[in-house]
Amino acid sequence: MACSAHLLSQSLYQSHRSCPAPSKHLRFQARPAAAASAGVSSSSSTRSRRSPSVRVAASAEQGRKKIEVVSLGDTIKFSLSPSKSKDRLSTNVAGVPVDDSNLIIRALDLYRKKTGTDKHFWIHLDKKVPTGAGLGGGSSNAATALWAANQFSGGIASEKDLQEWSGEIGSDIPFFFSRGAAYCTGRGEIVQDIPNLLPENLRMVLIKPPEACATAEVYKRLRLDQTSKADPLALLKEITQNGISQDVCVNDLEPPAFEVLRSLKKLKKRFIASNRGDYSAVFMSGSGSTIVGIGSPDPPAFVYDDDDYKDVFVSEARFLTRDENEWYREPMSSNARFSKEDSLSEAAPVVD
Repeated sequence: MACSAHLLSQSLYQSHRSCPAPSKHLRFQARPAAAASAGVSSSSSTRSRRSPSVRVAASAEQGRKKIEVVSLGDTIKFSLSPSKSKDRLSTNVAGVPVDDSNLIIRALDLYRKKTGTDKHFWIHLDKKVPTGAGLGGGSSNAATALWAANQFSGGIASEKDLQEWSGEIGSDIPFFFSRGAAYCTGRGEIVQDIPNLLPENLRMVLIKPPEACATAEVYKRLRLDQTSKADPLALLKEITQNGISQDVCVNDLEPPAFEVLRSLKKLKKRFIASNRGDYSAVFMSGSGSTIVGIGSPDPPAFVYDDDDYKDVFVSEARFLTRDENEWYREPMSSNARFSKEDSLSEAAPVVD
């Protein structure tokens, strides 16, 4: 799989401190939160991802994508469990698996396997990122779990270790151990940090219909002879020199995704037609089914006016970066949700 200029927003673990102190309740700044505590606990915010340009090639080794983190995300609450044999995961969303098929549990199992630690956890996932959105919520949750487990274990593994290990359970996970912007090759697991090319105060809006796109079905319908011939590095250079624009938002997965979910093509066309200069680019994220508009946090008017779109998910987002040995911090007043009545609610701040 080859992708270029793949702007991504995904699961992040936000922290004020790098390590929890023993026998102390510790709160990490987080978005959606909750859960049981057992002596030491932390909340972690996860993020979604965004892809203005996705390029697909015949070989997985040729894959390329330019990825950036954004502020929309889940929150995970971790607490040490008295159990030495099992993690316990709960969630606020019905249908989300809570057994070892969930990437959070797989990430914790992987950490114990690699480090030899016997720590287990109570985990609560407060889900805000919709499933089937092409925003990579599961991968980001897994990265968050690895980071959190390492904090509870005194930071015995390096960030490079966590990044390398994470590729064993998901090719999108290693990205989250970048600084927030990266050029990824292979299946996505080879991550090269790059400077953040877009300003963190650049706003965007995400719109997702109730229906999801099955990733396997999207790839099944992909025709490699009809993919874009644009050079991923040329697209990256264009973004560097001139910023984001519609021309660099080349997503080879859009045509097959629009076949799988025809209403998604209609949504993108409607979005573009309604643009009065508010958005510098409108594109589908990943394999769908989220349409992204970069340049304004406000959704187009038809979201409110047309009953066909009364059930869509709408959220504001921004780009995020992180410092070494810290997880991603959420910017002020980001991740707003919009309702049909044109009201919004800010994510409540979490304090120590």
